[in-house]
Amino acid sequence: MNSEHGAEGPGSQGASLFPAGRPVPAIRILGVRVHPFTLDGLHRCIAHIIRSRQKAVIANVNVHALNLASSQPWFRDFLNGSEYVFCDGHGVMLAARLLGKRLPAKITYAYWLPVLASFCARNGFSLFLLGGKPGVAEQAATVLRARDPNLTVAGTHHGYFQKRHASAENQRVIEAVNRACPDVLLVGLGMPLQEKWLAENRSDLDVRVALPAGAAFDWVAGIHRRPPPWMTEHGLEWFGRLLIEPRRLWKRYLLGNPLFFLRVLRHRITGRFRTDETTGAGAATDATGTSTPNRSGGSRTEAGTGRG
Repeated sequence: MNSEHGAEGPGSQGASLFPAGRPVPAIRILGVRVHPFTLDGLHRCIAHIIRSRQKAVIANVNVHALNLASSQPWFRDFLNGSEYVFCDGHGVMLAARLLGKRLPAKITYAYWLPVLASFCARNGFSLFLLGGKPGVAEQAATVLRARDPNLTVAGTHHGYFQKRHASAENQRVIEAVNRACPDVLLVGLGMPLQEKWLAENRSDLDVRVALPAGAAFDWVAGIHRRPPPWMTEHGLEWFGRLLIEPRRLWKRYLLGNPLFFLRVLRHRITGRFRTDETTGAGAATDATGTSTPNRSGGSRTEAGTGRG
């Protein structure tokens, strides 16, 4: 398994989740905790949560996510309130190095979801796929079961429903998930909608592990093309995705990537990073989390398509 798929385990759940019995603490990048998981460490963490009957949200961050965390306080709070956060991008790994830290690797859903499904099949863990256009989650489940006939897919549901917390549709979706009682819930509503949905509904969900999964179902089902492996292995997946979907992604990558590294370099030089809150009251924050007033910024989201 190459470094595309992994990094080392959670910093606060005990030595049993770490190699050689040594816990590895989370690092902070632009005010967001990131746990340096390996693939094996992440799998051990998931197994531990399920077998010990705990509950956890395991989030992921790439450059886009950390830009959102800098501009949307609720999103930063969601990431820091999640039990674990893993690296999903070469840009985040590079940012860690620029800040004198280390993330061993990244774990990307396009390649990890089939591996996760195999891991769940071997261990008897069940999955529920929530998100994407009607039929996509079912198609992805069919592909995953064809690869691993022992895989238990407890249920699927599309992402086109009224997501307001108190709405009847939203409650029906939660009830469907809870009837299935899966070990692992994959929420593929697109970033940051999937994180918003989990933030509002996690306390109502009867699942062990909740994973925001972006466009993973589309990729597994073959709905969207993926960049070739050589681009992913050399940190050029963003460029490959830009070539495939230029109209949708040009702003995220051509504006977002330079902005991200500007923030990282500013943090490296000054020891402080800035958050640009959409409410108009941002903050310049040091590595300890102390804040002082600053200016504002913003971001937009896509609804319910499962495209992250």
